[in-house]
Amino acid sequence: MQDRLARCKEAVSACFDTVFAPLGSMPVEEGMRYALTGGKRLRAFLVMEGAALHGVPVERSVWAAAAIEALHAYSLVHDDLPCMDDDDLRRGQPTVHKRWDEATAVLVGDALQTLAFELLTRPEMEVSSRIRVELIASLATSSGVQGMVLGQAQDIAAETSAVPLDLQEITVLQGNKTGALIEWSARAGALLGGGDPEALGQYATALGLAFQIQDDILDVEGDVAKTGKAVGKDADAGKATFVSLLGLEGAKSRANTLVEEACAALSPYGSRAEPLRDLARFVISRET
Repeated sequence: MQDRLARCKEAVSACFDTVFAPLGSMPVEEGMRYALTGGKRLRAFLVMEGAALHGVPVERSVWAAAAIEALHAYSLVHDDLPCMDDDDLRRGQPTVHKRWDEATAVLVGDALQTLAFELLTRPEMEVSSRIRVELIASLATSSGVQGMVLGQAQDIAAETSAVPLDLQEITVLQGNKTGALIEWSARAGALLGGGDPEALGQYATALGLAFQIQDDILDVEGDVAKTGKAVGKDADAGKATFVSLLGLEGAKSRANTLVEEACAALSPYGSRAEPLRDLARFVISRET
């Protein structure tokens, strides 16, 4: 998986180099490049591996992979702002509003969001108009008030609520905030190949929840030098998390169960989906 992930990173970086080549060096443009630096590229990997399972070559799938990475980066830039989670560190470097200022960070996020949809219009994807519209529309839904934005709003509301979230409520919240874009990433590969995205969607639902549980675990056990972002913030803020609700060992057990569910969902693809199974296992063993 690591070799395939490395090739995915290289392909996505080359894609962004092509996109940014005509641009200048205004703070917003520099901020976009900066925000896209580093990262695990797991969402891009989901797109490209799902596409490969349906016979779609890298040169076609990379544009959708880059699109989800641009949109994810936008969400992080805005999420880090003082009016949101107020973070100073992201991917081991100062957040965009710390490197420049808050206004620049807002504009960088705006520009990355619109770039995501622009990338889905690239002719190199070689898809029908129907599939292109479906990809664009589903990304809008997954990232908007029915998906990621809703999850962020639910998270903010929970911080000031007199009653902590229960397990069902936090599962729904994280399914929106984190899971919606992960699910889009997995389903996009099948859509690019004209296939049925149901199995990959089921895989991604379990994967996204396992990913968030591991994030909660890292907030307790993680090392800032490895995670590249602040740790211990959830406990300090008194937020309900999978760890606070299930306990540390209970959260780990739940994450392992979800990985098993994710791997089982890939059974229609047989051994060809082994890189995605490896990804699921990696998600709950990662330290970043």
